[in-house]
Amino acid sequence: MTDEQDLREEQDLLDRAYEGLEGMRADATRMLQSVLDVGRGGTFQSRTERDIVVRTSLARLSQLDIGDQALCFGRIDRLPEALGDVGESYHIGRLAVSGRDHEPLVVDWRAPVAEPFYRATGLDPQGLRRRRHLALRGRTVVGVEDEYFATNGAGPSGATGSPGADAGGALDESLPLGGPGALLAALGQARTGHMGDIVATIQREQDEIIRSPLAGVLMVQGGPGTGKTAVALHRAAYLLYTHRFPLERQGVLVVGPNPLFLRYIERVLPSLGETGVTLSTVAGLVPEIRVRGTDGPAVARLKGEARMLRVVARAVRTRQRPLRRGVEVPFGATVLRLTAAASDDVVRQARRRAGPHNARRRYVEQEVVRRLLDQYRAWLRRRGGPTSPPVPAPGVEGSEDTARAAPELASDGVDGGEGTDLADPGELDVEALGRQLRRTPALAEALDRMWPRLSPHELLHDLFGARPLLAAAGRGVLTADEQAALYRPRSGSLDEVAWTVADAALVDEARAILGPRRGRRRPLLEGRERAERARDEVGFWPSGLPVSPTPGANGASSDEEPIRAYGHIVVDEAQDLSPMQLRMLARRSISGSMTVVGDIAQATGLWAPSGWEEVAAHLTPNRAPRLVELTVGYRTPAEVMAVAAPVLAAAAPELRPPRPVRRSGVAPAAVIAEPGAVSRTAAQVAVREQEAVATGRTAVLVPDDLFDDVMAALVAEALIAVDPRDPAGPGLTAPLVVLPAAESHGLEFDSVVVVEPALLAAGDTGGRGDLLPQATTRGLRTLYVALTRPTRRLVVVHSLPLPVGLHLPGALS
Repeated sequence: MTDEQDLREEQDLLDRAYEGLEGMRADATRMLQSVLDVGRGGTFQSRTERDIVVRTSLARLSQLDIGDQALCFGRIDRLPEALGDVGESYHIGRLAVSGRDHEPLVVDWRAPVAEPFYRATGLDPQGLRRRRHLALRGRTVVGVEDEYFATNGAGPSGATGSPGADAGGALDESLPLGGPGALLAALGQARTGHMGDIVATIQREQDEIIRSPLAGVLMVQGGPGTGKTAVALHRAAYLLYTHRFPLERQGVLVVGPNPLFLRYIERVLPSLGETGVTLSTVAGLVPEIRVRGTDGPAVARLKGEARMLRVVARAVRTRQRPLRRGVEVPFGATVLRLTAAASDDVVRQARRRAGPHNARRRYVEQEVVRRLLDQYRAWLRRRGGPTSPPVPAPGVEGSEDTARAAPELASDGVDGGEGTDLADPGELDVEALGRQLRRTPALAEALDRMWPRLSPHELLHDLFGARPLLAAAGRGVLTADEQAALYRPRSGSLDEVAWTVADAALVDEARAILGPRRGRRRPLLEGRERAERARDEVGFWPSGLPVSPTPGANGASSDEEPIRAYGHIVVDEAQDLSPMQLRMLARRSISGSMTVVGDIAQATGLWAPSGWEEVAAHLTPNRAPRLVELTVGYRTPAEVMAVAAPVLAAAAPELRPPRPVRRSGVAPAAVIAEPGAVSRTAAQVAVREQEAVATGRTAVLVPDDLFDDVMAALVAEALIAVDPRDPAGPGLTAPLVVLPAAESHGLEFDSVVVVEPALLAAGDTGGRGDLLPQATTRGLRTLYVALTRPTRRLVVVHSLPLPVGLHLPGALS
């Protein structure tokens, strides 16, 4: 068959597939319209059924909306099963499409039958005779690339056709890659500022990770450009397709390192037909607080250490305390007494009970009320009067007199006093009397002193704002200097606290220990009973602040809801998470099903682990994870990796970079700036780089201290440069961005200008005043991250000598 015939055949199939897609959309629209036209009336069952149809139809329409993405991108031809048979053929696409007569035109890339499209190699053809990749321009087939497989498994017998685009580099022929032409064409395209899906060019080692079983924790080690983020997102889409029933109900969570990264990847899953996935940073999982402050490195590291678990737990325990002095509770015509010894006994018993702190408040109330009612029964018997409910005491709702209770009528303790008889008192309404007792101001205040209902952010605010509380919680765990480092002056209200990223994990830990501040109420409570119970459960803030909880994601008070858990969690850049943050994520997994991706070589955080076993110790301590590795680098060209690899060797000799598959044809360059003119020189280089990549994206990656200077120099050159972290700006879609190198994890650009690498290599120990800053392991890893961001071009601008491991022709060393 000629190339023209191949194109006509594939174009005919593609046209019919788009017709089938439009028919599927029309069916879903008709189903939606049929229930919307009915109106709002009907029985409860009919309204429920209508709501189900509406939700299902809207979800279906969302799945069928692929925008301008390619509907079909490949085809597989299987070997015949018997002599004389014609082997089956399947077209592989973004979603399954059927024709008018329900004939399958395109199979979903996640279906088992599509697996050989990604897995077949010359040594393991997976039963294929041919694999075809389609090159599309809109809805037009412009090229095909065929790979033929030998029947004896000895290797592919040939590859023909063209990917339909300029590949932009030469592949390493020794690597077993599927659809090399299509892969090169995709890698050679200019960046758009958003991560694209790789559904058409997934390689075998990537597909094996994507289709791994759901259960357990899967850890994926992948160097720069190996596609680990894309693999993790495609795995989420695959799991939702394969395990739709549990995961659609339980939810899937994707956690990224910062909001900029989340905006970068936000289109991948919708392009794959999955719109119900939750994207969040770690701090974003804690709705009680809004991060507005920053911690110094030492304090941030301290807050992230596992020791803080004991500190938070002790902070809660210090709020569980017996009364120092007994309390008199006016009740009708008598006074009941809650002694200090009795309160100590109740608190000790409550501490021994299981459950979160706030849930055990109910037990404390019930036990105290039980003892006081025993005392009241004894008083009634000694008095010899009727056993009807008492007249409320002054200050109690419903009080009609101010009768002063006679002290001699009350017993000396809370256990019934002398002569107490615990026999049935007759007609006493114990439940009503208990509610009335709890509404007594003296008892309500005593209960809040003994066992207050607490909110997690309130607890942390109180802890960090009081040196005595820090000393009590940190005794034997934190040094005096560490306790002093954690102290910060109290704010006027919780809304004014400058919470930090590290605080979020501590607030979440406190929430796990405390539990919801109020218990869930039964939905069928009616009228007076509901009002009375709601009033009975009102808590007090120990700091005296008004109760004004932050709204949660579901519109309810966030401190009233349990921690939301998910059926599967995807964690990116996990190597930079603290132990306390890893505990946060473990709490949010329903069954322990997680996909954790990262690169130990790019660990630039304060808790950089030496291996994945350190991450697993906090994330999944009771079950060994599965660890797999991506070894092939697709994004980073060989010329760039040759410059970056020695930097990694200097930082971590035991680690190995990925093996690049292509060359860009452009060698990295170094530009030496005059002392004091590095920002101006970087701006001039950025002008040239923008011209070189045309419609692509250029990034200037800088040390934190030089950010403002470089931005001002770019403005002076009449360049429109943006900070992509600004949520109101264009983000990474801007042609030219300036970004601190430490925040460039997971991003990619056509051209990258790295400014003053010596300062980057020095990390926190370097500064603009240092003439010869000393490189650190953490700083060298940050430099390694910055150097591996480009897909085509790399330029290093410097006035200081290059740090250890970085060698470029003509540069200062």
